[in-house]
Amino acid sequence: MTRVLNAGRRAPVSGDTRSVVVFLHGYGANGADLLGLAEPLAEHLPDTLFVAPDAPEACAGAPMGFQWFPIPWIDGSSEEESERSMMQAVDDLNAFLDALMVDEDVLPEQVVLFGFSQGTMMALHVAPRREDAVAGIVAFSGRLLSPETLADEVVVRPPVLLVHGDADDVVPPQSLPQAAEALQEAGWQDVYAHIMKGTGHGIAPDGLSVALAFMRDKLGL
Repeated sequence: MTRVLNAGRRAPVSGDTRSVVVFLHGYGANGADLLGLAEPLAEHLPDTLFVAPDAPEACAGAPMGFQWFPIPWIDGSSEEESERSMMQAVDDLNAFLDALMVDEDVLPEQVVLFGFSQGTMMALHVAPRREDAVAGIVAFSGRLLSPETLADEVVVRPPVLLVHGDADDVVPPQSLPQAAEALQEAGWQDVYAHIMKGTGHGIAPDGLSVALAFMRDKLGL
């Protein structure tokens, strides 16, 4: 049984929803943490609804925040607990996306998944295994989970933008080329990358600008 994800929203500036950006936050944060990015993006994406769900579990490592799944080396959980929670969160996120598309009357090609850190891990895992491809995946400061199973499990290959700070001390910067290589080996044609110089575990203005250009292109704007 899937869990309902509570989500914050920012309505389209134009009042007309023709595309949706779904923000997927990192470990110990919440949807509101990324929804603030809608402010600088909205004027360039006037027909876009921005949605930012909270992950389904309270976070042991950050009691005021949420997690998609526990991280053993941070919170002392077991690998089995982490794997079980992650697969449950995959089901939760898929159900959320299915309901969102019905409620907003949009097609998968009108939807972008925009992840940060653990949210990127979720986006890169979920989107390729869905029946229909979303318009694109914006993947900040995360990594590709289970790269060894991707080629066997991939269903669709949506365009992917990988963005990482070269001074990230939380998720190693080499996670970007590792993800790019695994995606290409699994048959991806559209994989883009951007390195944010001097940036730690965060989203710098240059990275956000590149993400905006990618989203406008893939949404056909």
